[in-house]
Amino acid sequence: MASTVGPYSPVVRAGQWLICSGQLGLADGSLVEGGLAAQVTQAIKNAASLLEREGSGLEDVVKTTVFLTDMADFAAMNDAYVAAFGDNRPARSAFAVVGLPLGALVEIEAWAYVSRSPANTAG
Repeated sequence: MASTVGPYSPVVRAGQWLICSGQLGLADGSLVEGGLAAQVTQAIKNAASLLEREGSGLEDVVKTTVFLTDMADFAAMNDAYVAAFGDNRPARSAFAVVGLPLGALVEIEAWAYVSRSPANTAG
């Protein structure tokens, strides 16, 4: 899991909701090499890691927001996104932005609905 690049929580539980802050394609503190597709794949892996830490997974994601620095990358983002999410198709919004932290090409936030009790909760 990548550390945050600002003063925020990477994942927050609100009842049965898990909200993952926007994830960049970071591994070991640096953006992964390989361009947009590699960053999309890593950003989703980072979100999956946060969800797993909370007893959830990508299968529980119901909404994502994707921020792209160039809408010309939309089709390439879709290909990497579908490969990372498999058969799950959360609702999604995608926006072009002027820039992202650390010069990232993409940032992805995810909302997951977990209908079961958290794994780490007693009782």
